[in-house]
Amino acid sequence: MDQYAPTGSGDDSAATPRSERIGHASITFRESAGILTRATGFMTDYDYTLNPYSGCSFGCTYCYAAFFTRNRALQDSWGYWVQVKENAVDRLRRARTPLAGKSIYLSSVTDPYQPVERRLGLVRELLEILADRGAHVVVQTRSPWVTRDIDVFRQLERVRVNMTVTTDSEAVRRVFEPHCPTTEKRLDAISEVAAAGVPTCITATPLLPLDDVERFADRLVATRVPRFVVQPFHSAKGRFVAGTRQAAMDLVARYRWDDEAYARAVKHLRVRLPHLDEGRAGFAPH
Repeated sequence: MDQYAPTGSGDDSAATPRSERIGHASITFRESAGILTRATGFMTDYDYTLNPYSGCSFGCTYCYAAFFTRNRALQDSWGYWVQVKENAVDRLRRARTPLAGKSIYLSSVTDPYQPVERRLGLVRELLEILADRGAHVVVQTRSPWVTRDIDVFRQLERVRVNMTVTTDSEAVRRVFEPHCPTTEKRLDAISEVAAAGVPTCITATPLLPLDDVERFADRLVATRVPRFVVQPFHSAKGRFVAGTRQAAMDLVARYRWDDEAYARAVKHLRVRLPHLDEGRAGFAPH
């Protein structure tokens, strides 16, 4: 999830005792009181947000969603827990809300393609319902697993798949996005989605320090993705998950990644990329 991406989660009820582990993350299963949340704030261009999971095992250290958790323990352990809304499909199927032509952001406070999604297929079932009911969907992820659902994306009346790619540096990624797939895997995945004729966008939100903006631009262009979005990383104002701030600040200082460096990078990308938005305009449904 992105530091400045839209918010809106739809809190759910108490967790059930059932739990398991996938890698470093604890997975619990719980019933949800609802699955569609009326969009507000940054999300007002959408009708609803849909979050099939709470928490996120990708654990980006700058993620704003960590600070919407219910208590400090969950905030401090961000990236190490995921709560599955196990009745999400049933809730959406039974929802009386008309969805034809409605815009839905999937997802605002989690990544819909958590590792556990590979086994559960929760998001795939939700997408199938949304396709049947004529919803317009924007999918936001940083997972290569998104390619699994290309066939369902093609069934949706209107859809866009956003892939978050924040840097060309694996050293930077490991500090800021320690449990995320590599940048190269993400770019390969969104290239595959774009090649299948599904509308796509790459969101560099926030844009983190770059090793080589020229090579980064070349790689982005090579994906044949038509749209891109950038936003600055505010190191002075940004909040970080427990124990991660100093490493992040050291890296920002080493790269001299300030407002001027960001502006220079964006100026170059704007020349090279076919369509580059900045901020909220880039997230709006189209």
